[in-house]
Amino acid sequence: MLFTALLALAACGHMGQPGPAAQALQNPEAAVAWQAKPGWRNSHAAVAAAHPLAAAAGQEMLDAGGSAMDAGIAVQLVLGLVEPQSSGIGGGAFLMYWDGHSVSALDGRETAPAAADEALFLKPDGQPMAYSQAVVGGRSVGTPGLLRMLEQAHARFGKLPWARLFEPAIRLSEQGYALTARSVGLLKQDRFLIKDAQAAAYFYDAQGQLWPAGHLLRNPALAAVLRQVAAGGADAFLTGPVARDIVRRVREHPGNPGRLSEADLAGYAPKFRQALCSDWRAAWRVCGFPPPSSGHLTLMQILTMLAPQQPSQVLAQGLPGDAWLHRYAEAANLAFADRALYIADPDFVPAPAGDWRSLLAPDYLRTRAALITEQAAGTAQPGRPGGRSLAWASQAEQPEHGTSHISIVDGEGRALAMTSSIEAGFGARIMSDGGSGLAGGFLLNNQLTDFALAPRDAQGRPVANRVEPGKRPRSSMSPTLVFDRRDGRLLMSLGAPGGPAIIHYVAKTLIATQDWGMDVQQAVALPNFGGFNSGSLLLESGLFPASTIAGLRARGQRVVETDLPSGIQAIERRDGGWFGAADPRRDGVVRGN
Repeated sequence: MLFTALLALAACGHMGQPGPAAQALQNPEAAVAWQAKPGWRNSHAAVAAAHPLAAAAGQEMLDAGGSAMDAGIAVQLVLGLVEPQSSGIGGGAFLMYWDGHSVSALDGRETAPAAADEALFLKPDGQPMAYSQAVVGGRSVGTPGLLRMLEQAHARFGKLPWARLFEPAIRLSEQGYALTARSVGLLKQDRFLIKDAQAAAYFYDAQGQLWPAGHLLRNPALAAVLRQVAAGGADAFLTGPVARDIVRRVREHPGNPGRLSEADLAGYAPKFRQALCSDWRAAWRVCGFPPPSSGHLTLMQILTMLAPQQPSQVLAQGLPGDAWLHRYAEAANLAFADRALYIADPDFVPAPAGDWRSLLAPDYLRTRAALITEQAAGTAQPGRPGGRSLAWASQAEQPEHGTSHISIVDGEGRALAMTSSIEAGFGARIMSDGGSGLAGGFLLNNQLTDFALAPRDAQGRPVANRVEPGKRPRSSMSPTLVFDRRDGRLLMSLGAPGGPAIIHYVAKTLIATQDWGMDVQQAVALPNFGGFNSGSLLLESGLFPASTIAGLRARGQRVVETDLPSGIQAIERRDGGWFGAADPRRDGVVRGN
């Protein structure tokens, strides 16, 4: 019944036009047609990815005796080919891995060039650039971290030879893959990509027309680069001809040159960080990524401030009602206020009260939750965890994009949750052929626009998440692993794309499965919602009844209906096996055995 109702609502289209707050969110990828997904049951292993060819590559590695890490690498390499608007070797990733004994957090986030400074996105008059001016071109390109991070992850957790993991992506690059309707729809909506000669020659025909859905698209340049990396490791990407071509295109961009250097690429180093694990409800332990991701801290603040309620108290016709959505919105505002002030790269910014967990301290969150009343409180102010405040300025609202997510569990119970990104749809709109001179290639990230475009406030106080040389920009990526607190069993792997809305997509999925008794496919398909302490509660267009919207407005919420095209991928332990979910808003599937 839930899926039928959602499909019917989706078919009705928008109930209203997005207002300014919704437009400011600027979704990473536009909404395309809803594709009903059944959920997939697998007895021993499962691969959930945003494209069927990528999921098949992961299953191929598992069938060959590979680990969840091997499968994840193969999946990501194919995603960079078939879903180039979202992620790829020109970007970065956060990876959570369970090896059966402990959780590892691997940081492959891009870094600012050594020549960058906090004025990177300021115009001559000292005002910040508009986002669209900052993002397109070399200025926004950070040092890609994906391949070096995957290489080090494979050295620690892989079972198959490194080169074996590249075979599906190389094969598909050379033989071609069929463009999906979603890919063509996204290309149609982008007005910048065609201005890059390398990208235009790849995505468009000789007459300047987009290739249609079903067209067999070959990428010989990417195949050539992947063959080099398969043979020579990440050094073949971060040094030599490939690195020179990346730097040339960044620094010689005709309209917006950047500062990336070959030394930045050669010197890139991923980080092995300490995962943050938080007890939630009676039985769950939720593990996520620490700063520079804001995902886990903001997610767990929201979840902890919301008391558990029975489905009968919350749901009407299978959907959350206005009373619950109001409390969720107020909790989100409080969490996002803290996020805007405190969270940034921990190698540059101290944690409040000396420990990031101070933001999750029970007494602190009880105090914050007590601020939630039956009427909307308006813009929330940051709290003082540990009774102290820091002399930062809160970061102003600006677009944040990105991403694709992979969740995998292998036959031995090892699990991966990896969220990867080139930031905006199609990144900086620069395509590199790796110096090969062949058609196609890979897109470069625009992750530096995840830094604050305005580095200081009117009083001159610095923003924690401002540009600094070698710094990693703050992210919302939330790769998440869930365990049973009582016996330590892995229960779930999940994550999502969607810029700051990632946090809400993951929160929705966890709440619906834990508190409302839904399976993950039902939870993923629920309408999306979220707030960013920007004065509005966003609801996915056309999917909430008028009575719920009226109830929210009566509580003082400024409701804005808009597209919220999540791409959640999730796997949960269920009925003695694994049950996988893919978001009906994207092309994803689950494969396994």
